[in-house]
Amino acid sequence: MRWTRISLAVLFALPFLATPLTVEAQQARVYRLGVILHGGTYLRAIDGVRDGLRDVGFEEGKHFVLHVRDVRGDLKMVEGAARGLEQEKVDVIYTVATSVTLAAKRATTRVPIVFYAATDPVAFGLVDSYRRPGGRLTGVHGRFTDLTAKRLQLLKEMVPTLRRAVTFYNPENPAARESINFGRDAARQLNVKLIERRVASVKDLLAGVRALRSGEVDGFFHVADAMVNSQAEQIVDALRGKNLPTMFADRDSVAKGALAGYGVSYYALGRVAARQIQRVLLGADPADVPVEQLDRVYFVVNLKTAKALGLAIPHSVLARVDEVIE
Repeated sequence: MRWTRISLAVLFALPFLATPLTVEAQQARVYRLGVILHGGTYLRAIDGVRDGLRDVGFEEGKHFVLHVRDVRGDLKMVEGAARGLEQEKVDVIYTVATSVTLAAKRATTRVPIVFYAATDPVAFGLVDSYRRPGGRLTGVHGRFTDLTAKRLQLLKEMVPTLRRAVTFYNPENPAARESINFGRDAARQLNVKLIERRVASVKDLLAGVRALRSGEVDGFFHVADAMVNSQAEQIVDALRGKNLPTMFADRDSVAKGALAGYGVSYYALGRVAARQIQRVLLGADPADVPVEQLDRVYFVVNLKTAKALGLAIPHSVLARVDEVIE
């Protein structure tokens, strides 16, 4: 066969013509990111993911779209939400909280999951190891549950008259069961009576909080239960009228009026998770993406709330605070 000059020119030009088309096709891909969380202060994690993905060049609407499922504290809704997202063929599901991740894992079989877990993800069967997760899950581990005892200790330091601390949790939540054990040990050492109220729903939780009688307890102490944490603002509002100090495990609850928080920033967790989400979206196998361990702990105090409660926070405590809200 004889090749004409025009034919040869077209042949050699084809790879160069195809290159911009391929790049354009890649840029046209819009990834679908499912999100399952309990709402409330957890919504700050979505803000962190948005900003974190923007930092690595992913713009919402252009490179990815969010499919958010806010279960509003109802753990029973998680499995249905996860199955629905998998059926919609989202590229990745981002889950916030250990209990949510466990339920999402049970309900799905194929979709990769990037999680935030407050408890040890290896001990709870989410991954095989931190360095090599080994399955379709990877994520971020924050020291939420491990800090349970420290939170009660700090509450006692801020409220020296604390004798009885109330906590609410769902006994069906394995993370809450682990956290309450830490709380019991700390209460014994601090000579504080821990009043445990077991609740199975948001309705039961809020009814129990509102039913607390004046003088029945000296403060509220939060253990690792995502359902309870999702209702932080409502709890703070209800207990403000009873003149009770509240200790949570995140900064955003303090910004909404809690006395103090010792633990995580959901916004910061979302930014860290964004890096892993991007890697999985671009084709990385979650089995080979190491779990990030976030050791940054936030101790935040609301002095306006302290003043309203008639509390003078000791200087020894304020010296350790990362942020003061006034």
